[in-house]
Amino acid sequence: MARLRNYLFVLPVLLLAAIGPSVFEMFGLVQISSFATMALAVLGLAFVWGFLGVLSLGHAAFFGLGAYAYAIAVINLGESSYAVVAAIAVPALFSVLLGYFLFFGRVSDVYLGVITLCVTLVLYNFTSATADPSYHIGAAPLGGFNGITAVPPLNWPGDPEAVLEVETMCRLCLIVLAAVYAGLVVLRRSSIGRIMVAIRESELRSELLGYDVRLYKMLGFTVSAAVAGLAGALFTAVNGYVGPSAFDLNQASQFLLWVIAGGLGSLAGPVIASFAFQYLSTWLGTTGVNTDLVFGAIIMLFVLLRLRERLPALWASASRFRRPGHRVSAFTAGPRALESGE
Repeated sequence: MARLRNYLFVLPVLLLAAIGPSVFEMFGLVQISSFATMALAVLGLAFVWGFLGVLSLGHAAFFGLGAYAYAIAVINLGESSYAVVAAIAVPALFSVLLGYFLFFGRVSDVYLGVITLCVTLVLYNFTSATADPSYHIGAAPLGGFNGITAVPPLNWPGDPEAVLEVETMCRLCLIVLAAVYAGLVVLRRSSIGRIMVAIRESELRSELLGYDVRLYKMLGFTVSAAVAGLAGALFTAVNGYVGPSAFDLNQASQFLLWVIAGGLGSLAGPVIASFAFQYLSTWLGTTGVNTDLVFGAIIMLFVLLRLRERLPALWASASRFRRPGHRVSAFTAGPRALESGE
């Protein structure tokens, strides 16, 4: 039963996929499809940050690369099956290249987050400066700030003329979300997932046990990028458009906000938070309220609540260490404390 509880989140998603097209109108189905693709993107960040301890501030880079890869490939090939494969492969390969320099170069957590954020900004500025018609890949113009418009939707494999309807597309997005969630749960509960959690808790102890921390970090980083690329492809297929906004700071900050609100170490929580915040953003857009101000207040509230939960434990630990004659042994001190000589 304890194991089955990890998969209970799949049931309401599949139920929504089954009854949603018969309950909601077309606009609602498009909204649900977009919400599901963004929730899929946040799943990748929730996994790599919550279970591996790798904070990628530039998670939007992989989402945008997948979106652009799908748009360029489907326009040139005229068929979406290979385009989806390209949308997964391009960010995954890019993450391997980037991860090699980050993890094998022993870049610290803070600088890793800054570098990934800088990569996102570089991609944003590059795609924004491609308005000239000479910037094109095959038959697909990059479009600058206007982005790539009229992107063909998904079609049944092998039949470019059989385009998926809005109802089918909504079902597909929800089913993919449920399948990726279940797959990440399986990975988390596997021996590889347990090693990743051990690395999150203590890299030094994991290395002393004989595990190559760099390879496991690169694996989790690549899985996260592949999931984000798939989400970017589905988002572009649903909306028929991709632009530089896929790389901007607002997009990157939203992923972080949803993971924090949903809770680190959880997969279902960030997905639920993403649906809630996207719906709230849509509703606030009709009222004229500043959504950035509201979301900023909400995230401050979440941070303060989590800090309040930790303060009693921190105070108890400080009181214990202030006792006269108390000594910290190598077995009770953390690895970072031993490294710094504390």
